[in-house]
Amino acid sequence: MAEKLKIKLSIADRVYPLTIDPSQEEGLRKAAKNIEQLAKKFEQNYAVRDKQDVLAMCALQFASKIEQKGIDTVENTTEVTERLKALDQLVSSKISAK
Repeated sequence: MAEKLKIKLSIADRVYPLTIDPSQEEGLRKAAKNIEQLAKKFEQNYAVRDKQDVLAMCALQFASKIEQKGIDTVENTTEVTERLKALDQLVSSKISAK
């Protein structure tokens, strides 16, 4: 079993100490950096000064991206399935015609 790693992440002017698997460190640091950048963008572009509002907007943005990817994946899977069925029917009709 791998040793746990203790790190500190800063988000919205607060420090969060975490104990994690070493394999999680890069992803968590990138996530914290993305949150910080997006929060700064919201604070600069909108009249939002309350950190809770900024973090809620960040959470909504990230969650909506995840949900949209899920929706897009389902739509793409459906389209691919339909194309494969059509291709299968075409191949089957050519094979049975011989």
